[in-house]
Amino acid sequence: MGCDDPTAPDALPLHKVILDGFWMDRTEVTNRQFAAFVKATGYLTVAERAPDPKDFPGAPKELLVPGSLVFTPPAGRVSLDEHYAWWRYVPGANWKHPEGPASSIDGRDDHPVVHVCWDDAMAYTRWAGKRLPTEAEWEYAARGGLDQKRYVWGDQFRPEGKWQVNNWQGDFPSQNTASDGYVKTAPVGTFPANGFGLVDMAGNVWEWCADWYRPGYNATQERDPQGPDSSYDPAEPQFPKRVQRGGSFLCSDLYCTRYLPGARGKGATDSGTSHTGFRCVRSPRP
Repeated sequence: MGCDDPTAPDALPLHKVILDGFWMDRTEVTNRQFAAFVKATGYLTVAERAPDPKDFPGAPKELLVPGSLVFTPPAGRVSLDEHYAWWRYVPGANWKHPEGPASSIDGRDDHPVVHVCWDDAMAYTRWAGKRLPTEAEWEYAARGGLDQKRYVWGDQFRPEGKWQVNNWQGDFPSQNTASDGYVKTAPVGTFPANGFGLVDMAGNVWEWCADWYRPGYNATQERDPQGPDSSYDPAEPQFPKRVQRGGSFLCSDLYCTRYLPGARGKGATDSGTSHTGFRCVRSPRP
């Protein structure tokens, strides 16, 4: 488990892990599946709720409206250190309106649901009788039976010239040539499955895991590791974060190679974005 790529310093040390058996969903949770959950429960995602003024002291009331972060390409080249240059808080953006109030998921039933935070994903898993994968389970499943290959499909990026992943092609973040056929999310299963029959274990959308995020691993947790008991992100220690895995349609070798199977992501538990989703697992019945 782990990654020795220099772009993933928080995925060390490489270490062996032993896992008990589990079942993982073949695909990321889709808009169709999430809609069934909402219809059955009346659930409102965090992005659909107005922020609590107590959590944002001094913020103007007109800004405390439901919404979410949407990737918005800048007009030209910007410093890759300024990620706020391509993220915008859009009032009215949520899982039903991925780019904002004027957008919809019509025709996107089989696309992965987005704008779901960790809390939303947990609510869905409880309803479905499943759970989120641990980080170790996720990586084992992503590798599809391969050991320390660079990608979930092997070592060549485009075997026989065929795209294997929905990620970014072009000059990030201003120009996406969409050579793989998609500027944003793709229908689940558009690209080939890995060795375990799982699709989109790289790219498309980030996937929430159960574990708290801390840089690096406790390599002594060899049997079914559950991760640390608390979160710490040196860049933003004030925000508790959970692990995200798999990268998204925004991953570019110019900026983010975290679609590699051993690389890691992270996100605040109460925040979703236009490139964050999840998939579920369950343990076998006795």
